[in-house]
Amino acid sequence: MFEAIKTIIKDIDLARKPASSVPWEPDSPHAQPIFGFDDATQTWGEADTSQLNKQTQPGETNRLALFSWNIDFMLPHARPRMEAGLAELEARIAALPRSTAAVIFLQECVPGDLQTIGRAAWVRRGFLRTDMDAAHWASSAYGTTTLVDRRLGVGGVFRVHYALTRMDRDALFVDVVVAASSQSKGGNEKIIRFCNTHLESLAQEPSYRPPQVALAAKFMHEETIHGALSGDLNAIQPFDRTLHSSNGLCDAYLELGGKEDSEEGYTWGQQAAPELRNMYGCSRMDKVLYCGGVVVEKFARFGADVQVVDESEREKIISWGKFEKPWITDHLGIVAEVVVVD
Repeated sequence: MFEAIKTIIKDIDLARKPASSVPWEPDSPHAQPIFGFDDATQTWGEADTSQLNKQTQPGETNRLALFSWNIDFMLPHARPRMEAGLAELEARIAALPRSTAAVIFLQECVPGDLQTIGRAAWVRRGFLRTDMDAAHWASSAYGTTTLVDRRLGVGGVFRVHYALTRMDRDALFVDVVVAASSQSKGGNEKIIRFCNTHLESLAQEPSYRPPQVALAAKFMHEETIHGALSGDLNAIQPFDRTLHSSNGLCDAYLELGGKEDSEEGYTWGQQAAPELRNMYGCSRMDKVLYCGGVVVEKFARFGADVQVVDESEREKIISWGKFEKPWITDHLGIVAEVVVVD
């Protein structure tokens, strides 16, 4: 397995796009489109955000469910793994109350995952998506993507590529227009800026996670914005425990009574290769951080024990990492129920 990982890392270096070939500047917002599925033509196409902003019907949705999940790009057999992950998300979203809209953050997607996502009937029917290919990623190997409930008004989409990164990491922002909850006065529309990010991995020096969080938080704290940031934050060192508070953000898990170093908080390790689990233990890598008028009322993990279905592919995945089961990823997902108040 370790030899395979070394090969993958070499391939990642080759997949990095030269700075001269990309249209963005590091650490600066770069606008990108959002796409919707057209039933008439049976194709995905760029959506007009000026029209999307008018779609929300007052009172139709009064809270949001934010799902975030890292799908592990290094494991082989991406298609069946993503299909199993999408089936899990579909079931969970179908169980939401009608008044709850969903936003889905995915990290470590490979380009083929974007095609798999685009083929899913429930995604076509109910969601907009930020990426159809790897055009807005700094690497052609993997990246982040976001799905947004079609009932929500979208004010805009932009991506900030971190200047300080060894691993082509970024922050993907989507501005969503929602009505404030009944707890607020006046019920005016509010903008939630959703940030889907994958922070730098490993305990390298200097660490780039602090400046990455600081940069993402800067865009969360803009005037009139209410922010919710989530993703694989790779929180594996002592300083990671205070990155939220040092940047004016609240940690949903801690705010709702969760404790550090507890089994119920860990999101990585339970489904990792046993050799890696023995080396690094389990950790709370995945988090939801928020600020402004956002309030997180519920927080939970999901996706435990989701496995590839096809028998031949199950065997290949188990043998690749000497796993106990053919899990689709080494991460558990997290979900937060979000409302906006004054």
